[in-house]
Amino acid sequence: MDVSADEYPVWKTGADEYPPPLRVVGPGAVFVEHRHRSPRVAESAYIAPTAVLAGDVTVGPHSRVLFGAVITAEGGSVEIGANCVIMENAVIRGVPNQDMRIGDNVLVGPHTHLTGCVIEGDTRIATGAVVFNGARIETGAEVEFHAVVYVNTVVPAGMAVPMSWFAGGQPAELVPPDDWGRIRAIMGPLDYPGTVFGMGAREAPMPDVARRYARGLALHHNDRIIPDYGHTPSSED
Repeated sequence: MDVSADEYPVWKTGADEYPPPLRVVGPGAVFVEHRHRSPRVAESAYIAPTAVLAGDVTVGPHSRVLFGAVITAEGGSVEIGANCVIMENAVIRGVPNQDMRIGDNVLVGPHTHLTGCVIEGDTRIATGAVVFNGARIETGAEVEFHAVVYVNTVVPAGMAVPMSWFAGGQPAELVPPDDWGRIRAIMGPLDYPGTVFGMGAREAPMPDVARRYARGLALHHNDRIIPDYGHTPSSED
């Protein structure tokens, strides 16, 4: 996007200081107080109408959260750094006992799902990618379209997970989607049931998992929608 300095001025300090910008949270963006915590958004950030932020969520300076994106702190905080773009219909979920943190200068593509993971910064998570609990994408690594980064996986700096491929392990092994045998072999030791649901592999029948998850989500009964422009700003530091 090409804009001129007149269209996008740099805010200055001192004698020639520009007037402070208006809050740029779009009318109709849904901010939700959840578990007695409310989202905090830097004054210079933009949250589009129809985006939803719930609970202990922080959005840093000059970041943009676009239409339909959902950022929700379900028992764990969500931190988004500076100059990040969270594109349409992305879902970012904070969970207990795992950091959900996005560093500076990150592009999160449409329909991407990030849960309880760390994206260190200076990277792109492309359309439709999934990054699971406990994973870490190191600085400058990339995750391409519809790729999957499995639980407790580390994608090293400089690595790119190819389109639709599977990444698993520490460091990540990259596996094409048709090599299901190798994918299953990598998945086992990484402990999906224990990492995601806190249950051993032999004690995680789906009815128990669903009931436990539903009990946790019942806390949303106590949520409060924050009125437009009643949001708490975060620090620009």
